[in-house]
Amino acid sequence: MGAAGAAPHGPGPLPLERLFDNKAVSDDARPDGADFDGAGASLSASDLAAAGWTPGRALGVEGARLSWPDTRAGEPDNVRADGQWVRLRGRGDALAFLVAGTGGEARGIGTVRYGDGSRTTYRLTAPDWRTGPLATKSVALPHVNTPGGQRAEKARLYVVTVPLARGREVASVRLPGDPGAADLHVFALSVRARATGWTGTWSASTAGYARVGPWTDRTVRLVVHTSAGGPRVRIRLDNTFASAPVRVGSASVAVRGAGAGARGAPVALTFGGAGGAEVPAGAQVFSDPVRFAVPAGADLLVSFYLPGTVAAAPVHSQALQTSYVSEPGDHSADAAGAAYTSTVRAWPLLTGVDVADGAGSVVLLGDSITDGVGSTPDTNRRWPDVLARRLLEEPGAPRLGVLNQGISANRVVGDRYPGDGVSTDTGGVSALHRLNRDVLAQTSARTVVVFQGINDLRAGAPAADVVAGLREIASRARARGLRVVAATLVPCAGEARCTAAVDAERGAVNAALRRGDAGFDAVLDFDAVLRDPALPSRLLPEYDSGDHLHPGDAGLAALAGAVPLGALRP
Repeated sequence: MGAAGAAPHGPGPLPLERLFDNKAVSDDARPDGADFDGAGASLSASDLAAAGWTPGRALGVEGARLSWPDTRAGEPDNVRADGQWVRLRGRGDALAFLVAGTGGEARGIGTVRYGDGSRTTYRLTAPDWRTGPLATKSVALPHVNTPGGQRAEKARLYVVTVPLARGREVASVRLPGDPGAADLHVFALSVRARATGWTGTWSASTAGYARVGPWTDRTVRLVVHTSAGGPRVRIRLDNTFASAPVRVGSASVAVRGAGAGARGAPVALTFGGAGGAEVPAGAQVFSDPVRFAVPAGADLLVSFYLPGTVAAAPVHSQALQTSYVSEPGDHSADAAGAAYTSTVRAWPLLTGVDVADGAGSVVLLGDSITDGVGSTPDTNRRWPDVLARRLLEEPGAPRLGVLNQGISANRVVGDRYPGDGVSTDTGGVSALHRLNRDVLAQTSARTVVVFQGINDLRAGAPAADVVAGLREIASRARARGLRVVAATLVPCAGEARCTAAVDAERGAVNAALRRGDAGFDAVLDFDAVLRDPALPSRLLPEYDSGDHLHPGDAGLAALAGAVPLGALRP
């Protein structure tokens, strides 16, 4: 961001809806009733309703709260960016725009004016509504309406965030007005508030959209392991990558006793005062804060009742933790585990647990090694778990929550999961494509540790591409005020795809990190911790899980033990 001197023009800042000058949504019975792109094409009102994006609906997306325009089909519902000043107030870490481009990707530079009279600029990019990447879309709709009828072609809408000056109150926002923004459409705009008073204690990244169950009239009881503790709790449910809403009839939280049984009576959770919630496609909901003493380093049971049929869901596939599914009925209030007669090895829908107070969180962005593959299941021996115990136990350590955002098979610059539809591939979208959701929007994130890139190299990507991706991650995270830490890539010779050529590229990535070429604040030399001094392209045998790629319990403990805790301090 930089200083901007442009002054407001026209009548002065107005609410966004007062500036709407374009019609994007048409009724299917009158597909010519809107012209989003200048060629007569538009979004389907029935498709939006089927996704849960109904007029005036508040949508939580990537930590921001936005409202779908409260207009009927065929009425103005968005504004084409042309330097208009929008009245907007609030403090936070980012502006969130609900946007789409027409005629290709649209981009431009806008201005933020703060209450103290200062100004900064921002750069906004809106992917095209018909050809933009599915990996970063907020929702994809199955049709495009045209004057000649409806076409079976995906339409996309995007939530894009840009950083704000820390500590300053926004007074108004000027939309981009340069030629590149001529086809940039804005549906909603808000300030993403900082999660003050909360610390993330547990998280999991959505790795894909996979078949589950199917579950009808069932309660899912997930086992999660906390890092930081606190006197109050809230949970986050994400319907990422979905095309339809999911209904949660009730939810609860409890400290785990044994198996699916709770140590005491589960505490009911509410959502906006209601006992349940509908989560629109691509959106998220937080439960209301509830007084509940969350122990540090303990297992919780998070239960939610699914009254309808759920045949596919956003999942974190490599939970390495046994969780439970009940017999028919709402069993979220059950302290006993007798009704939970089935098990599940993934974490569907649940992506976060937050506790009140605390010092904030460190986010660990990684692949299968961070995800814990190679560790003993049901024992919480992932290296993030061991690190969390160190932060709790060592004198003088920063009391940060630890958020594990590792995804098995994930890459820095390439998508494994395509970002849309039901898939058996749960390797996630790339670290670059999930950075905003999995790092920048995480509750009270203070520091991020990036430990990935070996999967890119094993798939044939050159070291230069990985280093460029890591550099972009560091730049984007620093722009949001995070401390950024990198970890060198550990050896994997002996695994089928870890050839001598891959090891040479790994060495090039590590050399760039050690030189500081990628722009991180600190570098953890995980390579030096795990390599065999007699054969540096291999893991030490005592650290090898047996597949020569993933460290076992001892190796993961060695990684966590090698982290200088002061390097995580924001």
